[in-house]
Amino acid sequence: MKNRLLGKDGYEISEIGLGCWQLGGSWGPTLDKDTAFSIMLAAVDNGVTFFDTANVYGSGRSEELIGEFMRKQNLSLTVATKLGRTPDAYPDKYSEAVLRRSVEGSLKRLGVEALDLIQLHCVPMEVLQRGEIFDWLRLLKQEGLIKHFGASVETVEEGLLCTKQEGLLSLQVIFNVYRQKLVDELLPQAKEKGVGIIVRLPLASGLLSGKFTKETIFPEDDHRNFNQNGEAFNVGETFAGIPFETGVDLTDQLKAFVPEGMSLAQMSQRWILDHEAVSTIIPGASSASQAERNAGISNLNPLSPELHKALSEFYTANVQKHIRGPY
Repeated sequence: MKNRLLGKDGYEISEIGLGCWQLGGSWGPTLDKDTAFSIMLAAVDNGVTFFDTANVYGSGRSEELIGEFMRKQNLSLTVATKLGRTPDAYPDKYSEAVLRRSVEGSLKRLGVEALDLIQLHCVPMEVLQRGEIFDWLRLLKQEGLIKHFGASVETVEEGLLCTKQEGLLSLQVIFNVYRQKLVDELLPQAKEKGVGIIVRLPLASGLLSGKFTKETIFPEDDHRNFNQNGEAFNVGETFAGIPFETGVDLTDQLKAFVPEGMSLAQMSQRWILDHEAVSTIIPGASSASQAERNAGISNLNPLSPELHKALSEFYTANVQKHIRGPY
């Protein structure tokens, strides 16, 4: 596993992290504690040192499991969590007191004295524009409750706005072969400002695994079922905002680009790592073997310049016109 720097003043972390949404059981089948621990242990055993979670994942269950895991394994990992999507805050009730309560809750569940990284969890643009929320984060940092702060965003515009904030360590973004808009402006700006980039949804909710067909049926409580058209939250969080059947067709075409000896999922994640501005990718895992496979992406050779050019042209000609939602 190779490491990269998260922000100019931040942490050296594994370039493949572990996304921990699934540990909370917020969607899909609830993972029992043994399975959750096996996933985290497989990730750590394969060099992963960065976990990403949030206070709303399973109403805090993901944070609790991570905290218990670190104590039982006597591990020191870099853990990023998020705040700002609980009913006491979202969409228009943000205050210093609300942020403080959220941080104190995460501290308790993770069992730490200070949070390594707290990220605003896709808060509305108007809240970011007012800027008070960043002042509150800076105060929490001064008090020693958090070590660093960042923001998880939905759009390039939001990301660019956040990079102007003093002390911002990182941005968490949706970035994959089907969401390439960030390449032109946001990634260069983040690199110039020394802001680390954490990439979520590297496989576009599994589309880029190449395993789905138009007949694939997702469980009723899976966001790939109930949010295909943005019914519950930003449509971009599901299949990169692409209609599912269209995404299946595009993925079938994309398979022709995969180099010999690689899978589509490997190519897709290696494509992300080939962007120098990226600090880490946080794929989720529902099994220990999947966590191990994800970690192995770090050992793959970079894609050729010719393949990067071809994938860029494929996106421009075939994909971007199908993306829905804020981007």
